[in-house]
Amino acid sequence: MESEPRWPALVALFAVAGLRFTLPAWMSVGPDWAFTLVLILVMIPVVVFHRTGRHSENQIAGHLATGIVTADMVVSLVLLIARLPAHKESPQQLLLAAGGLWISNVLVFASWYWRLDGGGPNARDRREHHETGAFLFPQMTLKKPEQHGWTPGFVDYLFLAFNTSTAFSPTDVPVLSRWAKLMMMVQSAIALATIVLLAARAVNVL
Repeated sequence: MESEPRWPALVALFAVAGLRFTLPAWMSVGPDWAFTLVLILVMIPVVVFHRTGRHSENQIAGHLATGIVTADMVVSLVLLIARLPAHKESPQQLLLAAGGLWISNVLVFASWYWRLDGGGPNARDRREHHETGAFLFPQMTLKKPEQHGWTPGFVDYLFLAFNTSTAFSPTDVPVLSRWAKLMMMVQSAIALATIVLLAARAVNVL
């Protein structure tokens, strides 16, 4: 079976790093360029391990890179919420911060779903088609011949993460495993805090 492309996941993580440059300086720990450099240094072995077929090391390095981006996003959210009572930020700053965090939330959790579902992309590559996993995609319920060999890609998990942050719940993809349900709860909670607590407050004081 043809290997699943990895570049969309790489683009997603670097997009999160790029969004960091649009946030106010007080929402980040350390300079933006240093965080981007750290992410590049971590992603190099991810690519090398994949190219050389060292799947276990590739999986560990991939989880490390995603974990670093996740921790940085959570820190930014905590710093923003902690600063709200001071009323020092303009509505425009709050809206910009809320938008950046919301997009980062979607990209980060899409990366996690992609890396964990069905054992991750390396495990999915070894199967002829995707029959079991943490999520029940509509294609998995179809018995048509053209669906044989279907496996989810990063865009499928991005769509799932987008719906979770927009509707605060799964839409067309039921969730089957407990770890996925817990992760979706966390993602929805972050999206709710970002949109309701931050964006709504900013709009009210415009």
